[in-house]
Amino acid sequence: MENGLEISREMENKYSVNLYENQKSFLESNLGKTINSALDIGLKAALPNLIENQVIDIKNVILEQGFKEGVKQIINSGIEMGKSITGVVTGNFENISQVQLAVKNGGILDSVSQLLDFTINLAKSKNLINNNISKILKQSKNTIINSISNKIEETLTNQLKSVEKLEKYCDNWKIFYESKDFSGMEKSYKNIENYLNKVMPLENTINEARKIQNIHSLIKNNGKNFDISKEELRLAEKLA
Repeated sequence: MENGLEISREMENKYSVNLYENQKSFLESNLGKTINSALDIGLKAALPNLIENQVIDIKNVILEQGFKEGVKQIINSGIEMGKSITGVVTGNFENISQVQLAVKNGGILDSVSQLLDFTINLAKSKNLINNNISKILKQSKNTIINSISNKIEETLTNQLKSVEKLEKYCDNWKIFYESKDFSGMEKSYKNIENYLNKVMPLENTINEARKIQNIHSLIKNNGKNFDISKEELRLAEKLA
């Protein structure tokens, strides 16, 4: 009995670690892309008199002076600090609202602002940008940071909407499942698969969607026959 409990705890711990790493990777990638995109918008607003290629060159200079790597570190440390401040005691986010609070309270924007100062000064000291461009960028820094702030908020709002849609399609699938309407299940299932690729891995949401995937595949492979055993159903739910 004790061995069984130990194995169960070991599996739970492994799952928790995997979820933590998947959430970390998701946020690092998505927020990194968001900040990169927002930097484009902010630089174009700060340097309206330059042609697009010149703005791209300046952006590349900033990225190459450590901004890209710095953002990665800022996201990781900011998220962890935000978790601590907002009370995410398990280490894993349960919903997007927790992510929004963690990002807000983790000092990410302040750190990005300091990093931008550092990379501009470094680029200027290496004569990669001239004094005039450096001065304009510093004077317009709030414009760039506001652009980043707005894009992060937009990204997380879109995540919230995607999670809500995934949960809605899961609910729809269950309704069709109860009425043994495989055609309706199939339609909902395709939407579930689509949104699974878009949303951040949140334990309850992902588990529910995976459970549906398993049961759906079981019925489909059974010739769309709903006559499946309790043991098969239990296994399909367990494998989620």
